[in-house]
Amino acid sequence: QVQLVESGGGLVQAGGSLRLSCGASTSILVIENMGWYRQAPGKTRERVATISRFGTTYYADSVKGRFTISSDNAKNTAYLQMNSLKPEETAVYYCKIVIGVNNGYWGQGTQVTVSS
Repeated sequence: QVQLVESGGGLVQAGGSLRLSCGASTSILVIENMGWYRQAPGKTRERVATISRFGTTYYADSVKGRFTISSDNAKNTAYLQMNSLKPEETAVYYCKIVIGVNNGYWGQGTQVTVSS
């Protein structure tokens, strides 16, 4: 079983920055995709950013230009640099990886709180 551990969340003022990290316990299998999702209270989980093993990235329109996703394949780690954070982006941020054809794994989430 694959385990994902997120870190880097916390409390930040509006306009501030945080960098999230997600480490995966697997190192043998090829990780096809790593990504970050967030879920605010009472809201559905939404995709924030993903990166494929080829380096192809996706960003939600709302975060383009402010967030940057990156990965270190040797360490099976994904990062999300979040700049100019907004209060409405307060949420639990989850890491997700896809291994193989359609094998998805979720982390436990890390809380990001952006105060106004």
